[in-house]
Amino acid sequence: MSKSEKANSIRIRLKAYDYRLLDKSVAEIVKNTRDTGAKIVGPIPLPTERTLYTILRSPHVNRKARDQYEMLVHKRMIDIINATPQTTTALKKLNLPAGVHVEIKV
Repeated sequence: MSKSEKANSIRIRLKAYDYRLLDKSVAEIVKNTRDTGAKIVGPIPLPTERTLYTILRSPHVNRKARDQYEMLVHKRMIDIINATPQTTTALKKLNLPAGVHVEIKV
């Protein structure tokens, strides 16, 4: 990428616990930015963050009885190259569902 392309590029990172909500949000972002004429790279699936929790069922009697839970955080990244002012206004007007965390870097 040249310096002029870097100046007009936008990087969007999305995180969510539910991958279906995440994929819907990504599709909506891609659709709205394509309508403005910007070039899109992605969506790029990033590694899923997996956190395991082990909890004792009973603290005294059954010491070996434990429950295990996991929390998955799904991630996607979209690069928008040659962003126009229409692209930024379209991104500001987006109505994304609750549960999707969005980071936008210019």
